[in-house]
Amino acid sequence: MTGSPQRPLLFLDVDGPLIPFGAAPEQYPAHADCLEPLDADANPLLARLDPEHGPRLAALPCEVVWATTWMADANECIAPRIGLPQLPVVVWPEPSDIDEQDERNGLHWKTRTLVEWAAGRPFVWVDDEITDTDRAWVAAHHPANALLHRVDPRRGLTDHDYAAIGSWLRRLF
Repeated sequence: MTGSPQRPLLFLDVDGPLIPFGAAPEQYPAHADCLEPLDADANPLLARLDPEHGPRLAALPCEVVWATTWMADANECIAPRIGLPQLPVVVWPEPSDIDEQDERNGLHWKTRTLVEWAAGRPFVWVDDEITDTDRAWVAAHHPANALLHRVDPRRGLTDHDYAAIGSWLRRLF
């Protein structure tokens, strides 16, 4: 067999992990040192993006994929501000009857789609809405390793989060 194995995926949400919210607004520093200045009509929460996230995410041994309702806008609005290239984007399907059942059962609406998108590859899912129900469902329905890493939306990704994610990814090799 030739070639190298595919790197694990890192499914990344924006609101919560990269753009913290939920605490007092004065608690969030405005990052004027982002690589691209904000346009006058831009979302003011983009000022909360820490430009250090780009290099830290790029240094992880994985393929980063946007898993956010920002969808393609993440490549236009987020990636340039933190120094990331254009990344693959998970396109969310239209809601279905199974989604309503999943919601009643406590399963996040992203979970099934991310497992399908991973197509058997190991993955990390970084989000602020992950629950034990999602972890159990992924463990039962995904054949490879998966880390569902919940981030505190008031703080966003922290040094501790990067350490935990990086350590888990390095154990795969």
